[in-house]
Amino acid sequence: MSKASIESAMDKAYTNNKDVKEGKNADYIKELAAVDPNIFGIALVTTDGQVYTKGDISSRVSIQSISKVFTLARIIEELGPKAIMDKIGVDATGLRFNSIVAVEEHKGKEINPLVNPGAIAAVSLISGTDSATKWRHIREIHDEFAGERLEVNMPVYISEAGDNLRNQAIAHLLLAYGRMYFDPVQSTDVYTKQCALNVNAKDLAVMAATLANGGKNPVTKKVVVSPSTTASTLAVMATAGLYDDSGQWLYIVGCPGKSGVGGGLIAVCPGKFGIAAIAPPLDDAGNSVKAQKAIADVVNALRANPYMIQPK
Repeated sequence: MSKASIESAMDKAYTNNKDVKEGKNADYIKELAAVDPNIFGIALVTTDGQVYTKGDISSRVSIQSISKVFTLARIIEELGPKAIMDKIGVDATGLRFNSIVAVEEHKGKEINPLVNPGAIAAVSLISGTDSATKWRHIREIHDEFAGERLEVNMPVYISEAGDNLRNQAIAHLLLAYGRMYFDPVQSTDVYTKQCALNVNAKDLAVMAATLANGGKNPVTKKVVVSPSTTASTLAVMATAGLYDDSGQWLYIVGCPGKSGVGGGLIAVCPGKFGIAAIAPPLDDAGNSVKAQKAIADVVNALRANPYMIQPK
């Protein structure tokens, strides 16, 4: 991929999608409904650290469910991949990301760390004997992936913390089935705080590029997680990264991705680049409409789909 080809793909993706009006901001979290729906930025970071941007890169939104990826990576690094299979699960649920039925049906098993039940369980597994230590470790891993200090969006955190009874109920149900490994209320609170970390498109692209580069941040050159942890993390992203539409995303784009209801979306093209886009209006599944279109356009233009194999 040449510099010119990447810039051309980014320019076309931005131009072709900047006027898309489909979708609407998440409104079940009051602060997200108030975010400017016209924010639209794309960033791509290659595995050798080259950064390409287009559109609004200065505006920050809360990371929301994209954060689940990096907490997952941390617990795989700490506990190993088998522990995640045994204590949480790695299967797509086929149900909504905050489904209680998904927990009840299999008594807390057969879920994954990228839906709310599994993500709260993942927070409970982070090393630390108290919530402050767990939060410090979660914040550290996000900062290392991003290559900079990420701040908590306090209005979003307060808004979510005041209205997270469903997640608290999920955490208590997991506890009842022996699938919660720390205090459920405190685990839910730390999870809520992690979702409120503020990011822009460049931050997200660097985080994605760190995964694309086998766990080494291509900008800071810091090894954040191992290649084996990266492989396990990408596998869960491929099967469960875009909520109910994960299969459709992989079918169209081919690159493991993860979305958040704040409007962010990342995709990882292993060995090549990480790409991210931010655009708050979401589709019915909770994925950014513009971000999906823009990233798909760039990946396809650069022929970066890892399943697109040219015969020899």
